[in-house]
Order: sequence, then C-alpha cells, then structure tokens
Amino acid sequence: MPRVCSAIPCLICGAVLAAASLTATAQPTLKGMQLPPAWAKDVVWYQIFVERFSNGDPKNDPTPATMAPSFQAPPGWRITPWAHNWYEPEPWAKQAKLNWGDELGLRRYGGDLQGILDKLDYLQELGVSALYINPINDAPSLHKYDPRSYHHVDITFGPDPAGDQRIIAAENPNDPATWQWTSADKLFLKLISEAHRRRMKVVLDYSWNHTGTQFWAWQDILKNQKASPFADWYQISSFDNPGTPQNEFAYQGWANLASLPEIRKVDVPSPRQPGGHPYEGNVNAGAKQHIYSVSKRWLLPDGNAANGVDGYRLDVADQIPMGFWRDYRSYIKSLKPDAYLVGEIWWEEWPDKLMNPVPYTSGDVFDAVMFYQAYRPARQFFANVTESLDAPQFVAALQAEWNRLAEPTRYAMMNVNATHDTPRLLTDFYNSSKYKYQATPRDNPNYKTGKPDADTYKRVRLYLMHQFTSIGAPHIWNGDELGMWGADDPDCRKPLMWPGLQFEPETRTNYQPGPTDPVAYNAEHHRFYQQLARLRQKHKVLRTGRIEFLTATGKLLAYRRYNEQHQVIVLFNLESEPHSFALPNKSQWNTLLGDGTKQGAKATLPAMSGLILQQ
Repeated sequence: MPRVCSAIPCLICGAVLAAASLTATAQPTLKGMQLPPAWAKDVVWYQIFVERFSNGDPKNDPTPATMAPSFQAPPGWRITPWAHNWYEPEPWAKQAKLNWGDELGLRRYGGDLQGILDKLDYLQELGVSALYINPINDAPSLHKYDPRSYHHVDITFGPDPAGDQRIIAAENPNDPATWQWTSADKLFLKLISEAHRRRMKVVLDYSWNHTGTQFWAWQDILKNQKASPFADWYQISSFDNPGTPQNEFAYQGWANLASLPEIRKVDVPSPRQPGGHPYEGNVNAGAKQHIYSVSKRWLLPDGNAANGVDGYRLDVADQIPMGFWRDYRSYIKSLKPDAYLVGEIWWEEWPDKLMNPVPYTSGDVFDAVMFYQAYRPARQFFANVTESLDAPQFVAALQAEWNRLAEPTRYAMMNVNATHDTPRLLTDFYNSSKYKYQATPRDNPNYKTGKPDADTYKRVRLYLMHQFTSIGAPHIWNGDELGMWGADDPDCRKPLMWPGLQFEPETRTNYQPGPTDPVAYNAEHHRFYQQLARLRQKHKVLRTGRIEFLTATGKLLAYRRYNEQHQVIVLFNLESEPHSFALPNKSQWNTLLGDGTKQGAKATLPAMSGLILQQ
C-alpha cells in the first residue's frame, strides 16, 4: 500500500520525516469492485497517431478522391513531404492564402498501418508492451474523430483505398450481417496479430459521443430529415421545413463544432451538469446497439477474443452519461473479461482543476483513466515552472490522488504526460507557464516552440526516472523518445523524426522569420527511454511493488519500491548543490541508472541529478 512513512529516519540527515500517510480509513473499499485486468500494471504504453507515425506504403497516400467529398483540396494540393519545415507554409497554402490552422487541417503526410508494422521491432526493442492507437476509423480528417464509418479502418491506412471504397459502398452500414473486411481492416488485424506475437497489447481509440457529417446515418438524416430512421440518433433540435425558403435544420455539435454532430443523450436529469462533471442518463438505443456491434467487431473479429483488440481508449468520456458507460463496461467484459477500458476525463474547472477520477474508476465504469492528475504535480516538481512544488508538496499531491483510488486501480492507471492533446513533454518543461494554458504561439507570443535547452533535457530525464519507477503504467507519446518538441495541438502532431531522415531546419515560431533549429533524431534521448523501459521490464518490483517515501525536503526526494524479495531506491537532488543520502539497511546497493557516487552506506548526488539503486 503506498504510504509516506512518518516514523523512519530521513535519508538526508537522520531526522524523522513528517509527512502525511495513507490511513485505513482513506482506502476505497474493494468489496464488489470489478478489478482492472492483471496485465494493465505490467505494461509500458506507446501512443500512436497513425497519420504522422510512419509512411510505410506511399502507394496508399491520401488523395482528394479518397478523402472526398468533404475534403476540399486547394489547387496544387499535395502530400506534404515528411521532412518539410513544420512552420513553412506549403506552396498551395500560400497560393490559396490560407491561415495556419486551415493549412494544417488540410496537410497529410501519409502515415499508415504498414508504417506501424514496419516499426514493431523498433517498439519491442524500445521496451514497449502496449500500443494505444489513436482513431483509425474511416474518416476524412487528419484526427479521425469525425468518422464516416465506425466499423471500417480508414481506406488510406490500407493497401487498396479504391477497392475498399467499393466494398464499403456495397454494405448496409446498419446491418452487421452485411459488413465485409476491407484491405485496411485486414491489415489492422494483421497488426494486432504481429503485436500479440511480440507480447504487445493493442488498445484502440474511439469517441462514442459524436460522428462526422459524412457518417452514413447523418447523411441519411440530411436527405430524409424527420423521416430518416436515424432521426432520433442525434441531438437535433429542429428539422428543415420544406414549406419555407430557409433551412431550419439545427443540431448540437461537440464543443459547438458543426462538423461533429453529437449522439443523442436520453434519460438525462434536467438540468444536465456541464462538461467536467459525471451525469446520469444513457444514449439513444439505436446508436447504442451500433456502438456495441462495432466494439464486438474488433474485440472478436473471428469469434476468438485472442485475435482482437485488448481494449478501448474512450474519448471525451465526461460528455457521455454514466448509465451508458456502466452498460458498455458490462457488455465489453462479457465478450472479453480482461479487456482494458481507459477513459479520457479532463477539466472540472479550466485551467486550474482537473476532474476527480473516482466516479469513473470504482469498478463499474473504466479500469483506469489517462492520469493527467499525477503528471501535473510532477511537472511542478521536476520542471522549472512558475507554479512550482517542493518535495513535501509533491508527495502530498501524489498521495491525494492515490488515496482516493483503490490499490489495484492505482497500478492500472495510464500515466500520461504528453499526448496528441497536449504540448510535447520537452516543450511542456521548456515553458514555465501554467500546465496546458495558452500553450501555443497563437495564444501566447512568448511561448517557446523551438528546440529546448540543455537544462530542459536534464529535467525531463529526471522526471522520466520518476515516471518509470512510480505507481501506474508509464505512457510514451510517439516521438517523445526520439527527442521531438512541439507546442500544444496541432504542433504536437508533427511527423516523427526517425533516424536517417534529413529534415529541413525548423523556424522557431509560427510563420515568423528568424532563427531556425536543426531537426534530427536524438540517439542519447532515445537510449535513455530504452534504459528506463527495460529496467521496468526486468524488475517486477517497479511494476507491482509497494511504494514508500523516505525523504521529502526542499527539492530532495527519495522513495523505495519493494516487495518481499526485492527493493529499489530512487533518489533525486533537484537543488543547486551536491547532497548525500544515507542508504538504509547497510546492504549492498547496485546502481541501475543515474548519476552519483556510493561510499559505504552513503550515496552522494550532484546537483540536478537522480539515481536508481537496487539492493
């Protein structure tokens, strides 16, 4: 059970460490709780944004025809070269006088499923054991959260886009008995098989809150209005009256975006609580049944759960009623009991208060959430930021988060730092501003978007030592291990800078003339990630052991992970002078990673360093 011991000597000076500890009354009960799958605590997550990961098959690169009809290509549009200066407008964008956001929405780089297959050995060597794949459902956009089909993989991610279009057109999308397997679908099934062969889990991203305007049911509504059999699937407030010249058709889009019509919520108490607060209710029965059919398709593609995905990452979970989530969990677990369900919950009060995960992680909804709640205080401790925490404050913040979760849930949490929705980790540490607030040069002209300095790399690596030795499963946003930087969305979605590629120098700030940065793979940074992932693989105590904080004073922190046979101690000195830590038990301690010297029962760490020791 994680705790801060209040009756053991401080490893710095021998004084008793006074800090809060978990008490029996603080522990959520396990009675009747459905536990997360056992494998969830053992993995290292790697998140893949397919279109920007790797172009393994240039023959399937998106074209205006394969993204039609909603994709309106400007004259001269082309696939953007992979190594193009991110901040340099494309010739077609200049000609059309597009602004930055509109251009990025139209850019495509050609990443695909073959690109992932080609990199599976790389991921295995990195130490990755679970893939979280951003949406791959057939959709016209870059991000794929606007599906035209939930049950097919995007045609430009597979080897035969034109052939897949014909297959999809021949189906009845509302009748699973007519569904076929496209070439893109089959390639995804091959990816699952190859990942499983390497003992990697695969979790797929879906948003059950909304579709795109090209979605087949929505298109039927646009054509038939109130007479459509799917008219009650969406949050439509008024239909068009054919007897008037104006169009009265009106509906609710997610975040008020017309491109993302929301699935209808039902049985919701009035008034409904705003986003950021769980609320009761369900979703339209017809849409719900379709969601179930799609989920089953990928969990049991041939009737065998071993050949399907290992779970789902569920987008904007706070926007969907809790009754649906409880039903969805029951359905998924009935098909595959060890499937992993991880929800995305964000802000209760933007930009200061993150949501409480407890309603979603008490055994009847999700197995875990993306644990931004643990990352934010870690950033405040390890990074040089305005809203900084000292070691006691950091420990207290972690304990507050862990205390409200049952112990199995803490170990199953997906410990994210950067994702497709945040600044990249290096850039987040490079800037001293509040977490995720005005984190682009469009929102804040002083936000630093260039290559981070040496101090930032050092601080990030210290944080990573903590992330990979703490409670919960560590998560890597694709490309962070390569040394990539980038501001908040869309700048966190640059194409990955793989070794061997020659990138154009990158302008430091959006569209502004001035200094440039060389863009290239960082072998040293990659090697550090690899060392940490392999340490976690090799030492079970780092995955399942208990945690005990030994020192928390100023910017000095020490804790141990332990079980009946083994223990690992993790030491951090974030101060400006060297410090010595007294090592407990007078045992032989071996260095696993980090900087510092050992002499007898003492370890001395240089300023701004960390050390991982094994007994």
